[in-house]
Amino acid sequence: MAVWLCVASLGDARAQSPTNAILTLAALRSNLTARVEHPRFAAAQLGVKVVSLDTGKTLFEHNAGKLLKPASNAKLYTGALALDRLGPQFRIRTSCYAAARPDATGTLAGDLTIFGRGDFSMAARFNGGDYSKSLEPLVNALAAAGIKRITGDLVGDESFFRGPPHGSAWTWDDLNYYYGAEVSALTHEDNVVDLVFKPAPALGQPVTFTARPTTQFLQFINRTITVTNGGKRSLELHRPLAQSVVYLRGSLPADDRGWTDAMTVPRPALWFVTQLREALARRGITIAGQLRTRDWLAAEAAPVDYVKQVEIAFTESRPVSELVTQMMKPSQNLYAQLLLLQVGARTHKPGQTTEEAGLAELQKFLAEAGVKRGSVLLEEGSGLSRGCLLTPDATIQLLRHMDQHPAAAAYRASLPIAGVDGTLKARFAGTAAVRTVLAKTGSLRYVSSLSGHVTTAAKERLVFAIMLNNYSPAGADGSGRAEVDALATMLASLARPSSQPD
Repeated sequence: MAVWLCVASLGDARAQSPTNAILTLAALRSNLTARVEHPRFAAAQLGVKVVSLDTGKTLFEHNAGKLLKPASNAKLYTGALALDRLGPQFRIRTSCYAAARPDATGTLAGDLTIFGRGDFSMAARFNGGDYSKSLEPLVNALAAAGIKRITGDLVGDESFFRGPPHGSAWTWDDLNYYYGAEVSALTHEDNVVDLVFKPAPALGQPVTFTARPTTQFLQFINRTITVTNGGKRSLELHRPLAQSVVYLRGSLPADDRGWTDAMTVPRPALWFVTQLREALARRGITIAGQLRTRDWLAAEAAPVDYVKQVEIAFTESRPVSELVTQMMKPSQNLYAQLLLLQVGARTHKPGQTTEEAGLAELQKFLAEAGVKRGSVLLEEGSGLSRGCLLTPDATIQLLRHMDQHPAAAAYRASLPIAGVDGTLKARFAGTAAVRTVLAKTGSLRYVSSLSGHVTTAAKERLVFAIMLNNYSPAGADGSGRAEVDALATMLASLARPSSQPD
């Protein structure tokens, strides 16, 4: 009986090529045990569980009942919740309200209010990267309503969600980065401005950059410099909290191909109506008044009864199935939090924030899915909070439940595919895991997670959860990603059905 057993290097999943088949379940267990019990994990916490969907049998587990930080593995739960409670075909409506319809000349007397409900598909990501198309449906709807001139203000109402503009326990130092963008019921371009940097034509000159979309909403102070060929790329972006001034610092070599980053915007609802006003102006629709916003606190102080107003236009988001996919594959934190809030907005009770309502509904859903009470302790919807905890056991039960769910196909299709797309596009090259592993990644400092589906070399369907905490190896990228990938590659390499006698 041939057994492939590797107890040496844990560093690189590429060492396990597709030809390194693991012939039996006993061999797989030996390999997995050797890996997870390696001394290098002595100070870390590692939880693993593997179950066959075909037989229902647990093939391997190690610390599967331990509560661990999931990082973005939390999105597996938010995505499942959205598909279950909202349904794959549900669309989020954005309404345009006014006191009356425009007159025969196209003049709308008074204010025009854009009432958002959390549609985040008004972004280039949903339009083939074309920033000009993001607000096009809304502009088209307003033009079709006959509006040519608005005498009052353009108001952005983000009061649909109650609570702060960030997920609970998101830390202040995340808020400058795209993954910590502010949350709002009115969201445009992921609430960030993309910045494309290029070296200047001459040494010593400031690095050039292009903002996408083009906007004056942020003001940039450029203190960068172009340095000699082969120099160090060291660009830094900083926006003081709640301010709209962005400081650009550092250097870019003259032979650099360029670099792309993003800067979050403050006050997303104001960002939304600012960009909408410019888009309307390009269509010839003018606004005589100012730009204003209204959040949940303002709505409590001075409620507006939109039933007494006229919905003169509206747009709808892409279906939830597509929203979940665009959340899962690139691991988009803003989208995850907005989907949690979308569920919470349906069920929130007086005194609750929308986030609290969403998390309460998540616990009800998990009970229905057979997940053990107390095994999922999420604080928000994305996993960015360092206080989120869950067990590998819980994730396996969730994956098994969703495999039998009416939205099973949409859920599975939302997962990154190893070596193909999303956050797994650049991982698993040259291994048996390519195209056979469909899984959600999770990364924070000292945290690496990977959970999802794998089809073995024997065509057996498995679900797995791998959660590595408090671990930072020397060299490489300083994460436990290689170790996590090596474990998943072993699963893909199982060459016989687990039910076949050893």
